[in-house]
Amino acid sequence: MTLVQMQPRSTNANLQTRTVDEEMAAAGPQVCDDMTVEVALAVMTSAHAGHLLVCDPDGLCTGLVTQAQLTAVRDSTAYTDQLRLRTVLGDRGPFTSPMTAMAEAEHTMRHRRLEALPVVDEHGSAVGILALAR
Repeated sequence: MTLVQMQPRSTNANLQTRTVDEEMAAAGPQVCDDMTVEVALAVMTSAHAGHLLVCDPDGLCTGLVTQAQLTAVRDSTAYTDQLRLRTVLGDRGPFTSPMTAMAEAEHTMRHRRLEALPVVDEHGSAVGILALAR
């Protein structure tokens, strides 16, 4: 009998060849961008979610908000109970495609300090969410 030492595979192995499609999770709760911050926080709480995907009235993904972001907005001095998610989000994005290489998506997330990244199809509809392992 011959002893063979097995090397554990690196968590970074094949990042260039793996795609976001292979790593993403289900999209989770999606809400419209005209929802107020307070209602969005209530939706997150009831869904036991740490984030919400935000869509425009046509169903196109406009971004992602986290519970920490919304809590910070709610606790700020500029907060009003009429503040809408579209105001909190600002510009669309960032997003990734299911066909994006994992290395590129991971670099974007780490560089921008993102907890999660919406994955959208060629039409702009949310198909999933990519979150970095902690």
